[in-house]
Amino acid sequence: MGRRVNVIGVGMVKFQKPGASDSYDVMAREAARAALADAGVEYRDVQQAYAGYVYGESTCGQRALYELGMTGIPIVNVNNNCATGSTALWLGRQAIEGGMADCVLVVGFEQMEKGALGTKWNDRPNPVERHVGIMNEQQGFNEAPPTAQMFGGAGREYRWKYGTRRETFAKVASKAREHASRNPYALFRERLSVEEVLASPEIFDPLTRYQCCPPTCGAAAVVLASDEVVRRRGIKSPVYIAGQAMTTDPGSSFGDSMIKMVGYDMAAAAARQVYEQTGLGPRDVQVVELHDCFTSNEILTYEALGLCGEGEAEKLVWDGDNTFGGRWVTNPSGGLLSKGHPLGATGVAQCVELVWQLRGQAEGRQVEGARVALQHNLGLGGACVVTMYRRD
Repeated sequence: MGRRVNVIGVGMVKFQKPGASDSYDVMAREAARAALADAGVEYRDVQQAYAGYVYGESTCGQRALYELGMTGIPIVNVNNNCATGSTALWLGRQAIEGGMADCVLVVGFEQMEKGALGTKWNDRPNPVERHVGIMNEQQGFNEAPPTAQMFGGAGREYRWKYGTRRETFAKVASKAREHASRNPYALFRERLSVEEVLASPEIFDPLTRYQCCPPTCGAAAVVLASDEVVRRRGIKSPVYIAGQAMTTDPGSSFGDSMIKMVGYDMAAAAARQVYEQTGLGPRDVQVVELHDCFTSNEILTYEALGLCGEGEAEKLVWDGDNTFGGRWVTNPSGGLLSKGHPLGATGVAQCVELVWQLRGQAEGRQVEGARVALQHNLGLGGACVVTMYRRD
């Protein structure tokens, strides 16, 4: 790691169902304004900007940020599937760490359509063709949404391997709703019991409807700055990025395992790099925002991040070590399952939540004594970004 990179401003808008939100440019502008105000800087102080989104025309970032000012700065548009927001953060962090900028704005946004994700371009090779090929070899293909088949298949492989109960996956969804009930920015704030989760329509074994993240519209933004900016502005004890790594698919993603196909090895490799960079490990962390696009992925990610050993996720869940009063609080925001998953905004929104947690500003969902936080954001195709944040 080079120069230290601080997160001095954060902001986001409430996540909404498709059709109920403002347009993407309005959401992005408002999230960016909130982050700038939180940082105490003006848009004219920003030297570079990175805008993450998946569904949209080219240069949507310019369309959104031009509303803040026409300063002529570089605006880079980023698309890395569901890891888009954290990839934009990764790029902004590199710019400051490498001495190319002192103040960077990162914004992630998405204006989504109703229904399950589908392909937009059917006249060219699909980037996840190899992933689909592995799925076809391992379990075939049916009428369920493709991503539910992928992550559901990984959950089924895990369940068969370790004898994990369906109730364990449902308990993860119930926990997400409980956490989201405390988050005013979340899409779904109604509590659900394990029984209610299991009673919802089955999508793909072991996943029911309430175990799948919904299409969501939203935006989030952060301001990154060097130590020089922090000193100049008199910011005391800022949250900073202690370590960060991005990985893509290794060869093992395309073997004979659905678990590995959906990114387990990518996540494990990124986590190892971050632990090596920081000299810290899972036991030093108090709060985690991880990519729970489906309950099965939260189960897998506990193990990929080293929160427990392989096959031990069920015990972690039923011991309550993933919620308030336990060893870690995972997804205090409600996660993708309940806060929502606007693809380009998700990775940035995870950062916003963890900064609020480390500042002690998370109100009813505050994790007591949070000083070190871990973020995991995954995109099929693929990319995974793991980031560790600290506050001295």
